Order: sequence, then C-alpha cells, then structure tokens
Amino acid sequence: MQWKIFVLVLAVLAVPIAIRAADRPNILWLSSEDNTTLLGCYGDSMARTPTLDQLARDGVLFENCFAQPVCAPSRFALITGTFAASSGPANHMRAEGKIPSWMTGFPAFLRRAGYFTTNQLKTDYNSLIRVDQVWNECGRTADYANRADSRQPFFSVYNHEVTHESCLFKTDALPLNFPPTDPAKVRIPSYQPDTPEIRADWARYYDCLKLMDQQIAVKLENLSKCGLADNTIVFYFSDNGGVLPRSKRFLHESGTHVPLIVYFPPKWRHLAPGPPGSRIKTPVSFVDFAPTVLSLAGVEIPGHMQGRAFAGPKMKPNEYVYCTRDRMDERYDMVRSVIDSRWLYIRNFRPDINYVQPLSYMFNARGYRSWERLARGGKLTEATARFWGEKPTEELYEMAVDHDNVHNLANDPACRETLNRMRDALKRHTLEINDNGFLPEGSVLEGYDESRAVGAYPLVEVYQMALIASERNPDNLVKLIEGLKSSSEPIRWWAAQGCTMLGDRARSAKSSLLHCLKDSSGAVQIAAAEALACMGQYDEGLRILQHWLCVNENPQFSLQAANVIDRIIEGPRPVPAMMMAFLEEAEMRFKADGNNSDAQRILKRMKSVVEGKMPAWVSNPQFQD
Repeated sequence: MQWKIFVLVLAVLAVPIAIRAADRPNILWLSSEDNTTLLGCYGDSMARTPTLDQLARDGVLFENCFAQPVCAPSRFALITGTFAASSGPANHMRAEGKIPSWMTGFPAFLRRAGYFTTNQLKTDYNSLIRVDQVWNECGRTADYANRADSRQPFFSVYNHEVTHESCLFKTDALPLNFPPTDPAKVRIPSYQPDTPEIRADWARYYDCLKLMDQQIAVKLENLSKCGLADNTIVFYFSDNGGVLPRSKRFLHESGTHVPLIVYFPPKWRHLAPGPPGSRIKTPVSFVDFAPTVLSLAGVEIPGHMQGRAFAGPKMKPNEYVYCTRDRMDERYDMVRSVIDSRWLYIRNFRPDINYVQPLSYMFNARGYRSWERLARGGKLTEATARFWGEKPTEELYEMAVDHDNVHNLANDPACRETLNRMRDALKRHTLEINDNGFLPEGSVLEGYDESRAVGAYPLVEVYQMALIASERNPDNLVKLIEGLKSSSEPIRWWAAQGCTMLGDRARSAKSSLLHCLKDSSGAVQIAAAEALACMGQYDEGLRILQHWLCVNENPQFSLQAANVIDRIIEGPRPVPAMMMAFLEEAEMRFKADGNNSDAQRILKRMKSVVEGKMPAWVSNPQFQD
C-alpha cells in the first residue's frame, strides 16, 4: 500500500507548474475560531452576521458540517485529509502525531500543480508537517497579493481569532461600532443555568461574532478590489464549535457542529454541489476538506486520504461523519461519536469520568465558574446538574428536534434499530482508520506506521475489550481478568480501566491487578494502580503512581499518573495520610527536573485540595426541585 502512495505522491509532484488562473480557480479559506452555527443564515435570530448571510444566499450552505471539538486535532484533519486518530497521538490536544515520512499537508500538492499557497496564521497541526513544504508564505504578512505573477492561481487561508474562547476571559469593553447585544434577550440553552455571568458571556460572544462578520467583509471587499472575485471559490467555516459552557471540547452539537458556506462564482458554478442558495443536508467533516480542494483544483486526490470530496468532479457523499474527544490539555477522557443527517450517537469509553473536569484553561471563563458556584451550593436543576455527573455509556440524540442534545434516546426501544446502526458504523470506522485512541498515550505502538505493523495492535480484540470495560457490567469481570493476562498492552490497559469502572465490584481481580503493577507498560501499571485504589487498596498503587508522576522519560505516563492521583483525591474515599508527604516530594522533583507543565497544574490543584485551601471538585451535585 505504501509504495503505491509513494508513486502517487511522485506523480503529483511531477505536474508542470505552468498554469494560469484561467485554467484553475483560486480558492480562499476564511476561518473563524470556536463558533458553532450561531449565524443568521443558520436560523439564529440573535445573530448579526449580514456578510455571511449574504454569502450563504449567493453560495451553498452545508447544514451538517462537523469538526473535532478542539482546534489542533481539527487542523490535523484539515491539513492531511486523514483522521487525527489514525496517527496517534494527534488525537490528543497539543500533541505530536507520528505521521509517515511520505505524508504532507495537501497544499503541497497544490504548489506542485502551480498554485501559490499562503497561510495567515495558525499552524498547530498536531504533527511535524513541514510548513516550508506546504506554504509559499506562512505568517501574519502571508497574502495572495504577494505572488510574483498575478495570473498564478492561489490557495490562501485567513484565520480570524476575535471569536476565540479567550474573548470570554475578559470583561473590558469591546471596540464596537454597533450597539452591544442585550444580555436580557439572549436564549439560554436548557442544559445551562441562567446566571448573570452566562448571560453576559452569551451577549459578549454575539458581539464578537458580529466583529468577525465585519472582518470577513473586509476580506471579501479586498478580493473584489483586486479583480479576483469572479475567479475565486470562497470557503467560510469555523475550526470547532464553542465556546460557551458545554460546547468546545465536548461531542454534543454545541462543540462539533460548525458553519460551512462555500461560494462559487458563475465561472466555476459547475463545480458546486447545488445552485446558489442551496442548503446541503449530507454530512461533511474536516477530513473532507483536503480532497474537496484538490477536486476543485483538478489535482489528483492521494489514495491515503480518508475524506471524501463534497464538491467538484470527484464529489462523493458521506453517510456518516465521526468526531473524537481524547485528552484535552491536562485532562484525559475518551469519547467517540457518529453523525448522520439526522442522528448523533455518542459512545463514552470512560463514563465514570465526569463530563466536566477541573480543566484550568476552560475555567478562565466566568460562565463556567458561575455554573460551578451553583453546583457547590446545590442550586442546580436536574437538567443543569446532569453536566456535572458521570456520563452514560451511550447517548443518542435526534438533532432536528433536540438541538440542545438533552433528551438521550439510547434506552428508547423505538430507537433500538438506529442505535444498533450507529454502533455498527462506529465499529467499522474504528477499524478502517486504525483508531489510535484505544492505545494509551505514550505507548510505543502509537503512530500511523507503528500501529499498522503486523500483529502489533490487535484492534478488533482491543475494541471489544474497550466496549466490555465501558459497559460497567459486573457480569463481565471474568473477561476483564482474562484481559489483564493478555500479551497485548492495550488489552491489559482496557481491562484494568474496566476494573476501575467497576470499583468495589471488581475485588476478585485484586491479585491480577497487583501483578499488573509490575507490567512492562507504565500505562498498564498506572491503570492497575487506579483500579486498586478504587477498592481502597492504596499502598502498592501509590508507590507506582509516585514513580511515574516524577519520571521525565515519558511525560505522557507522568500526566496519566497525575490524572489518576487527582481522581483518587477527589473520590469518595478518605485520602491516606501518606498522600500529603507524597505530593510534597513530587512537587520538589517537579521543580528539580522541570517536568511537564500539564502535570504540574494538576499537582498544584491536588496539593491545595489536600491542604484544605481549595474545595474538592464537584462530582455529583445535588439539585433543587
């Protein structure tokens, strides 16, 4: 397979560059950060987005475009045309995906076909993709106007940061040339509490969206002034959903459903999937963007790309699209979703980990802090408390009638056929892309090539063990104990996590878990230590966790140990007296060794909780009638 891809790459690189704009369209990407479909053209009555609304009327609007719930894995999919989970650890936030030497960003194929490629500005691709191979220009001054020959076609990307999550971290006045949004008039979703802070964040965010719309207008005006509008296909999209509470980082629609509008000038309208004003219901995702651009540019689509073109002569519709949630900054979780034009299916592989975790960056937003305040005071309703508890193993939502995703139909007998269909789709997809998310981060098996080595990663068996573990059914304990003795690292890892999820009900696995404390894999040792702690067996496990917390050679295992220790401290059982001395020693080692900052953030919080300077995390809040 790889030699075929290599030959294809050589063939594409050999395409003559002597082409002109008359031969191929210019392609312009205008992206914004962290916003879901809060636009007038998507039916939001509070939005003031006239530029994008007009672009939708003149172009094609995709009603069901979905992205990863956070930026870096999304950009990996955009630049490679492959799923981040295919090249672990690119599925995690801020990681370095292990890609094969022949894989590059798709603009490199456009360059070899004669395009001038520019990027302003983001390059967090979650991998070591060579920027100089991908872009002619990359940076704040990168611009299609800089090409030497005005007749040369271009592919240019402009990223707009005004809507980024951090816009909610401030309370100073925005530089508005229009009346601000009235907080009293915004709609608060049923899953959020109605607090002054959340209303203020909603209002501020709508204002940021209007500022973004104005910035997009400037880009379109510049295109017209340069006389290029008639020959340029324009994409507008957001890099992920968000950013109000329970959106960015989560696999509900609020975190993954993003706007996508594509304008085709009359000259290139034959490449569009529909006439001006069309609204396309077929689902698309970011992995589809690279093959779509190549299709529009008349460039061969490499065989390794996992997406499908949604425009141009190579157009091929999707039945499903897929999203993933793995590590978000310093906090681990694992969730997968399947989406078609009607349904959203979510599988939580660590349902015991609460939806919301004390993720330091996320809680810079005052809306999140106000929600936490109500949770601690027992002032949430049943609907708003749900986000603070454990997750169900499966979730199923009918998106058109439940846009907030609050009515879980996974246990509805009338939806059994749909549930089974989505389950089957997830399994097929997991195996097709060789999902590296079922490996512990830091494993030697992670990576596009590494995970595909013959016999290295028995994903069929690993996936089955992960399903068994996440079911939290004590009838499966015998299978979990068998899994702890497997020769495969990820099977042992999932079996240990399954014991953690069973807690006291896994006591008969104690001897096997003690044996796993000597496992050849640090990740398995850490998972076994957590399972034992959930049974009240602290002593042996804490020594293992202390070791891995302070080891520099594998910062991913260090972070996993920090996550486990934090969950132990925040758990319902009393914390052993030895924990304080243990944390103080770990803190000294961190300072001496300069260990990773993610683990340090968790360590700082843990120490404050044990010292009584910070309250324990809210795990299962009481709610008002």
